[in-house]
Amino acid sequence: MNFWEVIISLLGQGLWITLLTTILSAILALVLGFAGGLMRLSRNKIIRFIVGIYVEVFRGTSLLVQLFWIYYVLPMFGITLSAVTAAVLAIGLNYGAYTSEVVRSGIQSVDEGQIEATIALNMTKVQRMRRVIIPQAFILMLPNLGNQLIELFKSTSLVALITLTDLTYQADVLNATTLQTTQIYTALLVIYFVIAWPMTKGMKVLERKLTEGRM
Repeated sequence: MNFWEVIISLLGQGLWITLLTTILSAILALVLGFAGGLMRLSRNKIIRFIVGIYVEVFRGTSLLVQLFWIYYVLPMFGITLSAVTAAVLAIGLNYGAYTSEVVRSGIQSVDEGQIEATIALNMTKVQRMRRVIIPQAFILMLPNLGNQLIELFKSTSLVALITLTDLTYQADVLNATTLQTTQIYTALLVIYFVIAWPMTKGMKVLERKLTEGRM
């Protein structure tokens, strides 16, 4: 197989799983991240404590171990998940923990004067968050959220270790059958870069547009 044949083979067999895992994991991570970030700012100590445990556990342990635990250990308790579900859950929970810290710090970085102005206008807490704090905090969060998305995408290569037929898994299969190691893993490197590069540029464009709109 030549270089382009290797790329076509990988794209045809593993790209869909990689993209599906990335998209679903990113959605879960964002939902958990925003919910967790807001709850970390709650006045309720119990809520802060529970969310704090979640964040520390998933930030303080290896994503690979979390992936193995969800896929291989949960069945011992009668909970069996498909490889895709286990991958999405592990990656989403892991990056959700990191994202919650991005959200929390973003909200806390909003200018105090803006918050005082919303109080002076007699806005409710929900109105303050929805109309003023979240829109401004989101712009501050965007660079870190973009970095998290890229890291999440790259981490999907780990799902090959639970037999999910993503790009990395297909590359391993091709290498085992053709022994064209250089071509296969160079092609894999190129594919990951070609997918990640537009993500990086897209996030920078979005950040610039939102910043210009704010001025």
